[in-house]
Amino acid sequence: MITSTSSAQVKHVMALLSRAKDRKKNKQYVVEGLRMVSEIPARDIVKIYVSEHFQKNNPDYINKMISEKGLLEDCYEIVSDNVFDRMSQTQTPQGIMAVAGMHESNLDQMLTGNPLLILVENLQDPGNLGTIIRMGEGAGVTGVVMSPNTVDIYNPKTIRSTMGSIFRVPFMYADDFEEAVRECQKSGVKVYAAHLDGRNTYLKEQYTGPSAFLIGNEGNGLSERITRQADTLIRIPMCGEVESLNAAIACTILTYEAVRQRNI
Repeated sequence: MITSTSSAQVKHVMALLSRAKDRKKNKQYVVEGLRMVSEIPARDIVKIYVSEHFQKNNPDYINKMISEKGLLEDCYEIVSDNVFDRMSQTQTPQGIMAVAGMHESNLDQMLTGNPLLILVENLQDPGNLGTIIRMGEGAGVTGVVMSPNTVDIYNPKTIRSTMGSIFRVPFMYADDFEEAVRECQKSGVKVYAAHLDGRNTYLKEQYTGPSAFLIGNEGNGLSERITRQADTLIRIPMCGEVESLNAAIACTILTYEAVRQRNI
């Protein structure tokens, strides 16, 4: 049992939770909570940590997980309750967390069939990105491509916001975002930019073929260069004095209109 915060393992977990550079360097991140840990693909599990209290109240849980996922017997550690509380970033820890290995998709995988993509440029709010990933699973998008300056998808707040969808929705960071957009267009994907200067409202366009939606920064929207690169600018009509919607909400409206059209 780990009983001290000076443990190398504890320091490693806390570093992964608090610093993006440590996550990037180690290619690992932390998942907290019973549901989230249970949904991690077996291939990505590095180590599972459970509190002393959790182990006492769920004596067979870890053994069952080991059996179902085909994990090694030494894949978990028991941690004293006070140390686990120090490790956790949630207000009411459930007593279980895991270190997982990063796993990203590539653009070729996302462009198969009749793709429906979300292209995210410089989004900064972890909750917005997590909501987009979760929505993307519900809508059946084929992938989410992010610019390198977009918030870290492995941020604990983003992870929690995805509610497990991060394990199932294909995503990637594109070192050259403009080139990634061009590759989509070369593959026959029509790229729509959500923009206040949109010629048509989003309801007047067709998304039944290969389509992608560009979603920009919460405060500044899309950059001029990416906006010019889009095939079509579309807008969401507004009433009152509202100029724009939250990025995740706007993305949801556009994506589900594509889903509606495709289902018809």
